[in-house]
Amino acid sequence: MNLSNSALFQDINQGIYFPGATFHPSTNSLFKRFLDILGSLVGLVILAVIFIPIALAIQIDSPGPVLYSQKRYGLHGKPFTIWKFRSMVVDADRLKEQVNNQAQGLIFKNDADPRITRVGRLLRASSLDEFPQFWNVLRGDMSLVGTRPPTEDEVSRYSTHHWQRLNVKPGLTGEWQVNGRSSIKDFEEVVALDLRYQNAWYPFYDLIIIAKTVHVVFARIGAC
Repeated sequence: MNLSNSALFQDINQGIYFPGATFHPSTNSLFKRFLDILGSLVGLVILAVIFIPIALAIQIDSPGPVLYSQKRYGLHGKPFTIWKFRSMVVDADRLKEQVNNQAQGLIFKNDADPRITRVGRLLRASSLDEFPQFWNVLRGDMSLVGTRPPTEDEVSRYSTHHWQRLNVKPGLTGEWQVNGRSSIKDFEEVVALDLRYQNAWYPFYDLIIIAKTVHVVFARIGAC
């Protein structure tokens, strides 16, 4: 079954799995799901404690919504709404075309992105901006460990081999997080790391990635 990128993207939006989709063992792992539920509950408890201080800091620095939501694509291209603490100015999406993309391929990165607020830079460097995504993990849209969830603009331009990265759930962290984070600016390298995770995965491998993530975050390795 051969489809153009546009036709393939339309099918994904209708909930049709993309051609060549496979069910990776991690998608049916009871241990992984147990770990996701346990981890997300812990994360949500921490979120409840830090929510008000972070919300106040965001409001003082840049008045507007505290949370930011965006359509992303998960397992087998299923769309879902991701939640984050807002780390950019309110009209960031509209201003995106005015910012130079320093990355190669189907990702967007700029180390000095002027849309990021002062508080936002602190939130991103510490990964605190991603804490609301523990709700996505609890719901089952995401996992603690997986692939980086792509945006609508990205998946609309995917080639066939790019879809392979979505044979697992998107994650709060993953190989990309512990092997460079924001320093990775080539999408094909991201894809390669995602496929490496799929090939290397076994139930306790997620615990290794989580432990490495804690080290990377506290050491601020590759932080934007």
